[in-house]
Amino acid sequence: MLEKEVIDFEKSIVIGIVTQNQSEEKLKEYLDELEFLTYTAGGTVIKRFSQKMDKPNPKTFVGTGKLEEIKYFIKDNDIKTVIFDDELTPSQSKNITKELDCKVLDRTNLILDIFAQRAETSYARTQVELAQCQYLLPRLTGMWTHLERQKGGIGMRGPGETEIETDRRIVRDRISLLKDKIKVIDKQMATQRSNRGAMVRVALVGYTNVGKSTLMNAVGKSDVFVENKLFATLDTTVRKTVIKNLPFLLSDTVGFIRKLPTQLVESFKSTLDEVREADLLLHVVDISHPDFEDHIESVNQILQDIKSADKPTIMVFNKIDAYQSLQYDENDITIEKTTKHYTLEDWKNTWMSKLGDKNTLFISATEKANFEEFREKVYEAVREIHITRFPYNKFLYPDYKDAVENE
Repeated sequence: MLEKEVIDFEKSIVIGIVTQNQSEEKLKEYLDELEFLTYTAGGTVIKRFSQKMDKPNPKTFVGTGKLEEIKYFIKDNDIKTVIFDDELTPSQSKNITKELDCKVLDRTNLILDIFAQRAETSYARTQVELAQCQYLLPRLTGMWTHLERQKGGIGMRGPGETEIETDRRIVRDRISLLKDKIKVIDKQMATQRSNRGAMVRVALVGYTNVGKSTLMNAVGKSDVFVENKLFATLDTTVRKTVIKNLPFLLSDTVGFIRKLPTQLVESFKSTLDEVREADLLLHVVDISHPDFEDHIESVNQILQDIKSADKPTIMVFNKIDAYQSLQYDENDITIEKTTKHYTLEDWKNTWMSKLGDKNTLFISATEKANFEEFREKVYEAVREIHITRFPYNKFLYPDYKDAVENE
């Protein structure tokens, strides 16, 4: 069984560039993530290629010499797919495909493909198809490779361009149809949200694959799909949850990622509405990931973009059971202490201390470590919101009748 799974993986290579705005270390982080994305999509990365450049080549993204090197490697190793870390322009994609004669994808295309694989509900499929159509529209000329022979001459004028224009119109009509369909579903979902009443809403947000769904299952006693792959969850799951005597709604949302395609932000508007309309955010962070601070920054940026950065937020640092720091000897003057040597206690004394104990948690969702503390802090935060909404709730104030009379 295992052998079959390995055979089915598509042999791929990934490509990125080091620029003035992207260091070699940063590129390595991005390519690590791109490799994980490739694995999630069903591929296996055979080799990485990188090049130092001031800016991407406008025609072929990488230099002609590097492209030639990649071309020979593809032929020698039977590579099926070439994946670039940055979004390619339509002309770059066309030129590279023509030169390499194999499937060429960029990060955006790869993420869209994963979303298409993961979409389970009709709504998620509609959102993904809209994003794919918006991505495809300016790239249609590169799709008509069978028309490249038409270079003029008798009987060779016009039909190719006409066919492309026809196809563009079909895609534009499809985009319009999908947008109308999403508007209808958005109205239905808005009605569903309004029917939930004034109950406090809590949303799990965070980078992809940080353990949001695992936490949702542990807290809400749900059965949300969990897998150690990126974007395991696309559809928002909302569950009524009770901690002590206090009910609230807990929602699990789609994970964020660096360089998130703009098409996805637009098409997944309703999914993000769950975040916009939440009263409290639980920002889940995989503290065992070496780039978790970058992940926090990426999520905060997206929250800023959707105007949700100012909501009450509890930072939930998950996977403490998997966190490992490098050994550090204070007596060894040859070693400089970096964040790689930090223990969890060291981290708590950094910028995290400014968040305050009330707004930070260190847990393991799988091992349920510090889970009682997690439940207590979430309860207190929800209770605080609940009190402002229902000042004389009998569950929170046993003697609330007296309070009413005294008022």
